[in-house]
Amino acid sequence: MLKRPVLPLLGAGLAAYVGLCAVLYLLQDRLIFLRVPLAESDRQAVALLPGTEEVRVAAADGTRLHGWLHRAAGDTGAGGLVIYFGGNAEEVSGQLHDAERLTPWSFAAFNYRGYGLSEGRPSEASLVADARVIYDSFTKLDGIDPDRIVVFGRSLGSGVAVQLAASRPVFGVVLVSPFDSLRSVASRQYPFVPVSLLLKHPFDSLAHAPEIRSPVLIVASEADQIVPADLSQRLHDAWAGPKRWVSIPDAGHNDLHARPGYWRAIREFLASLPPDR
Repeated sequence: MLKRPVLPLLGAGLAAYVGLCAVLYLLQDRLIFLRVPLAESDRQAVALLPGTEEVRVAAADGTRLHGWLHRAAGDTGAGGLVIYFGGNAEEVSGQLHDAERLTPWSFAAFNYRGYGLSEGRPSEASLVADARVIYDSFTKLDGIDPDRIVVFGRSLGSGVAVQLAASRPVFGVVLVSPFDSLRSVASRQYPFVPVSLLLKHPFDSLAHAPEIRSPVLIVASEADQIVPADLSQRLHDAWAGPKRWVSIPDAGHNDLHARPGYWRAIREFLASLPPDR
């Protein structure tokens, strides 16, 4: 008599599980790409920064992308440029306030599709394609040495930067809180969900790392609860080119940049790059 309710309960549990998987599948774009608008006050604040200008680039499909370029004072960086790709919930105008920390390198940052003033809807394929267009546009810009472009990706942006580095001759790569794949990150967050079957945007950096000969700096934190350091370590270990590992103690995923060793590590890496390829 007590066993009769078991099958209905199992059925209800299975239905709930399938429903959860369906919801995650349908909502994953919103969970992965948390599109943030550009506040007018933030835009005006960047406009006041010396040597900084707004830049617009048309993507391959005509989508208009919006960002900024900060030229190093005195152009002492021999045209070297760092291109930044941000996190999944980041509107990148705030990065321009730290651009002078990278002098003598110039610095550029664009908002992803649907973020800030950039048009369109984000996806892995579109973000990577846009990154290539952005890179290519800067190789043709006066005052930028096309042989001295470094790509800088943070968190989700590491997945974009790695795929760009695999398809373009970048001078160096800076990765902050990078993952081996977004699949690994999602599996940690949702251990009972078949992530490999549901994820549309895997950002599989590990598949590209063995192809990349450019030098890389990886900055991670042992206290990162969103992208655990062992996922960053996997990417580091698979990297084919020269590599540096810097661990910032007691920093979380979102405050890593505020720790004393963060900018120092990036400046030292940039200074270590040879003056000529």
